[in-house]
Amino acid sequence: MSAELVIMIVGAVLTLIAIVDSIKLGLMDIKMRILLGIIGFMLIIFGGYSYGTATTLSQIEQVAEGNKLQVEYPVNKVQIISPVKGDSVKCRILTMGVYPESHDKDIWVLLKPSDNKYYPQSDYTNTSFKRNGEWQVITRFGGDKGESYDIIAYETDSLASQFFSATIQSWKEALSYPGLEPEELPDGAKEVDRITVSLKENCRGVF
Repeated sequence: MSAELVIMIVGAVLTLIAIVDSIKLGLMDIKMRILLGIIGFMLIIFGGYSYGTATTLSQIEQVAEGNKLQVEYPVNKVQIISPVKGDSVKCRILTMGVYPESHDKDIWVLLKPSDNKYYPQSDYTNTSFKRNGEWQVITRFGGDKGESYDIIAYETDSLASQFFSATIQSWKEALSYPGLEPEELPDGAKEVDRITVSLKENCRGVF
């Protein structure tokens, strides 16, 4: 549950307490009921505004596309085709790739910046979107202009996918993104491709 929803629920509870006490209980004086009602109402407004803003931003999120590799067919491995090695990229890009026809595992993209930690990337489906031999995922950077990043593609089993999904969810709820240490990566995640890019602009604090 997001912090915004928690704030709205707390506000609703405080408002309800003030209303019920006013109608039935009479345990608080009128000033206390008014104060609780005002606080509750303000929390509902603040939480609703914050939640609506976050939802709207996610819906209108714009992503850039980088250069693309020429794909050689038939595809025989999971591969990153955009951006390409050495690219200078914007803060929010679409990482794209291809996979063999028989491939049946999930594909995840992890970023590895200069802190040597790993940051799983997702859009609204968590795992990379796969269709007709192609995959893609929104990739968000948060470093300084010129900083180097490894973009790493992993194929994962169901347990590794669940781990990455749960990790992203817990980071979102805490509004903190500490990254994963190398030893924290699940055994069911197998690296299949890696490229290095640099940031075209300052992305720190963008997201």
